[in-house]
Amino acid sequence: MSSSASADTGSLLRHHAPFKLFWGASVASTIALQMQIVAVGWQVYQLTHSAFDLGLVGLVQFIPSLFLVFVVGHVADRYDRRNVARVSALVEALAAACLALGSIEGWLNREIIFAVVFVIGAGRAFSKPTMSALLPSLMPPALLPRAVAGSASATQFAIIIGPAVGGFLYVAGPAVVYASSCVLFALCSLMLTLIKRPPAVPRDAGRSPGASLSSVFAGLAFIRSKPAIMGAISLDMFAVLLGGATALLPVYAQDILHTDSSGLGLLRSAPAVGALAVALLLARRPLRGRVGRTMFIAVGVFGLATIVFGLSRSFALSLVALAVLGASDMISVVVRSSFVQLETPDEMRGRVSAVNSVFIGTSNQLGEFESGLTAAWFGAVPAVMIGGIGTLLIVLLWIRLFPALYRVDRLVGK
Repeated sequence: MSSSASADTGSLLRHHAPFKLFWGASVASTIALQMQIVAVGWQVYQLTHSAFDLGLVGLVQFIPSLFLVFVVGHVADRYDRRNVARVSALVEALAAACLALGSIEGWLNREIIFAVVFVIGAGRAFSKPTMSALLPSLMPPALLPRAVAGSASATQFAIIIGPAVGGFLYVAGPAVVYASSCVLFALCSLMLTLIKRPPAVPRDAGRSPGASLSSVFAGLAFIRSKPAIMGAISLDMFAVLLGGATALLPVYAQDILHTDSSGLGLLRSAPAVGALAVALLLARRPLRGRVGRTMFIAVGVFGLATIVFGLSRSFALSLVALAVLGASDMISVVVRSSFVQLETPDEMRGRVSAVNSVFIGTSNQLGEFESGLTAAWFGAVPAVMIGGIGTLLIVLLWIRLFPALYRVDRLVGK
């Protein structure tokens, strides 16, 4: 792509009102979520001093995504995606308000935190795939890879700001963090309301008011019929499932690196620093060739960075390792997200995004549970090392199982 064409498409994104509102909503909700993650992780560890309980936080968030996956996809394809995402943000705002109230009045304990986290997980089960399916309906196909990278830069910017702010605000008390999250979730809902351009009407809208089993399970069937898509989604799932070191950051912060909640916030932000740098670069200069091979290399680097972090006893080295981890993960995310969305018809994107979200949720939330469980068995450092080595083995295995994915050259919209 020429530099002039790059400038033209970049200008189109900057002046695209629905995309700017979408970008702002993503920033607000992600900052809110990241602030909550820091507060909940630190609060749970202060209450129980249990790595296993940190893992349970991830498991409790994942369970709603697993059970709602097919319902979420059907809803996202049949109803206005803006409304679905807006209501989901309001649910998350109410959950944050509950955490704030419980912290102020002193009745918030381990079990209540888990119950509220479950509600947050249900809200995320709807909002994440719906937002993912909404973006392509707002953008022309030619702009989608840049829009995905731009949206990812919003997410990573928020992941940098959110944990750091959350860690510093936690000094004033967890209620301050949760109340701030509540306001940001409400702001996200407002910005989604202001998106005026209607999403594309699904082709099967109006054919049947109900949800047939074939319609509900169509997303899974579509993914199974496309080996390259299945390979891309499952590669990310298993890599992050095994390499989910971030769940153990409260343990590393307090017991290994000997820092406080502010240090935990910086550790949480470090992966996003690397990811944001890569997202901004890819928004200006998209990958032009051999994207499949690039994705596999990036996941391999992710595994190596996980190993370095696991061995580190230096706060500075740990920050660098986490930044490299985030940068490599972002390359994989942009390639995978663009490839899956461009290969999926619009009327299927909600259901495919819902299944994809479960895979991602498996890798993130269930990965946190796996990390907490292995840390409880073997210790935090061996748990991180096992995850990093396992990620490298997955990369080698997936190259053999999905050679077509490895050979994908370019991201091309249909």
